[in-house]
Amino acid sequence: MDKYEVRGIFEKTGRAVFISHLDLFRTMQRAMKRSKIPVWYSQGFNPRIYLNFPLALSLGVESCTEIMDFEIVEQVPYEKLLEDINKVLPEGLHFISMAAPVSKNKEIAFAEYVFDFYCEDRAPNEIAEKFDEMMSLDIIEVEKHSKKKGMVTIDIKPHINVVEKSIAEDSFHVTVRLPAGTELNVNSNVFSEAFTKYSGLEFSKISVKRTKILRADGTDFA
Repeated sequence: MDKYEVRGIFEKTGRAVFISHLDLFRTMQRAMKRSKIPVWYSQGFNPRIYLNFPLALSLGVESCTEIMDFEIVEQVPYEKLLEDINKVLPEGLHFISMAAPVSKNKEIAFAEYVFDFYCEDRAPNEIAEKFDEMMSLDIIEVEKHSKKKGMVTIDIKPHINVVEKSIAEDSFHVTVRLPAGTELNVNSNVFSEAFTKYSGLEFSKISVKRTKILRADGTDFA
């Protein structure tokens, strides 16, 4: 049987940010069935639709650049794949492109996130000052879960690349590039928890959006 690899780039916004990774997998499987896309099923006693999400997104985080790989058993124009699946997806999930993959998943090295930190009893410029204080430290230690060792303490200071920062009307706005490879993955929750810890502030809201997934040379992965 001939198979054709497809890489879809989709947005996860609004209420869909509260769909867990496992539920996202199930949602996409149901969408594939309802759209009647000729998707490839795994072999064996209990065949399942093959889907692969190279970089899981933390719960509650928006994204405009999520990746889903799958395979089809008939050649279908990418425009039709887009149209068919978007018709059946729930609000907040929307594919923006379909194409043949050009990069291997192991090439993912970084992800960029946009954070907005809100604090009811501190002005945005005060939050910015606390951020600068944290980034001036030699070490920024956080606890992170390791598959082999359980919870471990790591220094994330060398791995934080501040791309841009600004003071909005009611929040401190910062774009950060973090490692997202197979050897080290510092997700958005780890970073926001570190800032909460080192700032000593009680944030009323932290808004996060993943905007880029990148190779080691800084080029777009997808």
